[in-house]
Amino acid sequence: MKPHAFPVELPRGALMMDVAGLALDDEERKRLCDPRVGGVILFARNYADSAQLRALTSEIRALRSPSLIIAVDHEGGRVQRFRTDGFTRLPAMRTLGEMAMRNEEEATETARAVGYVLASELAAHGVDLSFTPVLDLDYGCSRAIGSRAFHRDPATVANLALSLVSGMKEVGMGSVGKHFPGHGCVEADSHHEIPLDERAFEAIWDEDMAPYRYGLLHQLAGVMPAHVVYPNAEPGQARPAGFSSFWLKNVLRDRLDFRGIIFSDDLNMAGATLVAGDVAERVAAASSAGCDMWLVCNRPDLVAELLGQEMPEPDHASLARIAALPVPAQRPWLASPAALAQYPPYQQAREKVLKVLVTESANDFVMTAGVIGATRSDG
Repeated sequence: MKPHAFPVELPRGALMMDVAGLALDDEERKRLCDPRVGGVILFARNYADSAQLRALTSEIRALRSPSLIIAVDHEGGRVQRFRTDGFTRLPAMRTLGEMAMRNEEEATETARAVGYVLASELAAHGVDLSFTPVLDLDYGCSRAIGSRAFHRDPATVANLALSLVSGMKEVGMGSVGKHFPGHGCVEADSHHEIPLDERAFEAIWDEDMAPYRYGLLHQLAGVMPAHVVYPNAEPGQARPAGFSSFWLKNVLRDRLDFRGIIFSDDLNMAGATLVAGDVAERVAAASSAGCDMWLVCNRPDLVAELLGQEMPEPDHASLARIAALPVPAQRPWLASPAALAQYPPYQQAREKVLKVLVTESANDFVMTAGVIGATRSDG
């Protein structure tokens, strides 16, 4: 199947899928033109260099109108999919939290600069959305979160995250807070197992959900729930938050009044596959619980299986939220990485980020010398 000379007029659907390599193949083009698909999530394997990434996003964008949402997990630290040739290495969020303990004003300004650089570089390469910031608290025990979290203190997390989100919004890019209601207090990694958080609802509300309540929630374009089970916080039989109407409808929508998009986390993670059946059952469970968009990653065979059968019909409110997702507008300074590099506000923000990296690199050297564990590359 060849790319269309003109985009197909097709509203975005609710499924977000990935692609295998550096360019689309015919089967991927066909799937991306399915009306049930609404977006593409990119990974490090989809990136070789700046020119290649721009070509890939341009091809994806040309398939449909309105164009598919192009997203990526691009947080900084160990979860940054694109790191060279047009991209600045971004600090781990914990580095900003440590800075806030020394100088809150400087940390706030740096967080805004990180958000601005992150969003500018992605937008100049045709990417619409990053699944960031991580709003989990750093309890010092989570294998999945670790240095991805800003801090243990909810107010510090909220303040730094709001600054980062503000920097992204200056570029016109939406942000997605994760992992609601909180992944930081469990050691188990939901990529590989089913984490259980045994705390009562009040403890989670007072601590982990506090950043969502510090004026930040309504600045987010989206929220991503955790594949964590909270058996003592949820009435009845508890399920992972991404499959729980209690957490998504009763708490996030009704009690917290969130009106943006709820994205499922990857429905192929063990925290989903071990509790909710085959891929069709997982999609149905996420949809029924209140997820607007459903991520199915790293298994193209399962995407093909899904698209070969009936899928849940998103309601009108979900489709309206997907259609209204903010994406960066076309501006001269975002036309290409070369144009961005000449734009003074970007240059100034990048200089601020690079100063932080000098400190972070020195700290990394000390940690390595002390033989303190290796970092991971997954999200």
